[in-house]
Amino acid sequence: MPRITRVCTALCVLAIPLVLSAQTPDLARILQRLDKLEQENRTLTDEVHALRARLDGTADTTAPIPIEQRLAIQERRVEEHAETKVESSQRFPIQLTGMVLFNAFINSKQNGGSDYPILAAPTGPRRSGATVRQSVIGLDFRGPSTFLGGTVRGHIFMDFFAGANNSAMRIRTASIDLSWKTRSVMVGLEKPIFNPREPTSLGLVGVSPLTGTGNLWLWLPQARVQQDFHLSPTTGVRAQMGLLQTREVSPYSGSAFTGPLEPSRPAIEGRYEFFHSFDDHRKIEIAPGFHRSTTHVAGGSVASNLVSADWFFNPARSIEITGAFYKGQNVAPLGNGIQQGYTVYGGVPQPVRTIGGWAQLTIHAAPRVDFHLFTGQQDDTDDDLSRGRIGKNLLYGGNVFFRLAPNVLMGLEATQVRTKYIGQGYRINNHYDLALAYQF
Repeated sequence: MPRITRVCTALCVLAIPLVLSAQTPDLARILQRLDKLEQENRTLTDEVHALRARLDGTADTTAPIPIEQRLAIQERRVEEHAETKVESSQRFPIQLTGMVLFNAFINSKQNGGSDYPILAAPTGPRRSGATVRQSVIGLDFRGPSTFLGGTVRGHIFMDFFAGANNSAMRIRTASIDLSWKTRSVMVGLEKPIFNPREPTSLGLVGVSPLTGTGNLWLWLPQARVQQDFHLSPTTGVRAQMGLLQTREVSPYSGSAFTGPLEPSRPAIEGRYEFFHSFDDHRKIEIAPGFHRSTTHVAGGSVASNLVSADWFFNPARSIEITGAFYKGQNVAPLGNGIQQGYTVYGGVPQPVRTIGGWAQLTIHAAPRVDFHLFTGQQDDTDDDLSRGRIGKNLLYGGNVFFRLAPNVLMGLEATQVRTKYIGQGYRINNHYDLALAYQF
């Protein structure tokens, strides 16, 4: 028995080198894999540390970047720049923007021969057609830092609405803005300062939606100053004051008008917006405002005095409520569309008192579907007008937008305008519109 044990032990000792030699290749491969995993872990750890340093603002920007990475980044930047580049003689960034808008429309009777009537005329046959003259093209530009650390930016937008055959381009709005952290100065051609909001429509773009029924929209030359006051991170006041140039209109037909009319006059306007954010998706904005100017006509003066209020409120992520209100006299120089700012009796000009406004409910029904329901009216004082003039102009309607692609919209819209002629009753015009917009 001891002899057998000694023989087994000797055989095991002789077999050990053979076993080790057979396992050596496997162990080598395992060690190589471990070395590779350890190297990959070190590389991953270095990348995580570098990312954290960048987020914390403590990254060493002087560290060299591998040449392959620099070339890849440069190629991506060149491709992006080639896609968005617009040449500028001053080498400032300029962006081409706007939309190609196709409209097909139908009007009932009392349209007055207009494609897009803003009031119901006493007469007029049914009218239908299609057009692209409400298409808009514009340029957004941005300059470098300038005086006292402010930045310069601006825009200019044009359309073809002035020409019946899509042949005449006109300027819609344009501005140059000089902005600091809480203050800005703007000069240009824009809506009145005290009435900046608008309803949403693809059916009426050539002039602002609800023109003549509560929306004072006329684009006027102006200069304004804005100052923001933050009462808390979510609450503040935005104050705006400025001067603008009105576009005066003659008194409505039927008044005994004699004498010259000064075609434009200076005006002063102000707006003070109070805003508060409840969270990332809910906020409220309320802004009172005013307008003051004087019309010089027939050797006399007619005051244009208005007070206003506008608002925005979204109680839920999918619901928005917007609107505006005004009250005063001689509102025609601001673009009410009815041209009844004043009259002249016995050689003496007299203002027409008015009250008006509009409201809109927006429902974001789905990621690609939005509903807009709106109404508005202008109600002039009957006692200031003669028989046959417009005492009230009321519109209500709605539309639905379908986002067919990220930059393609289709809109279906239906509106009805009801115009009351003093002593003659109401006239009604229905308007239906199908719109397809390609935004760029």
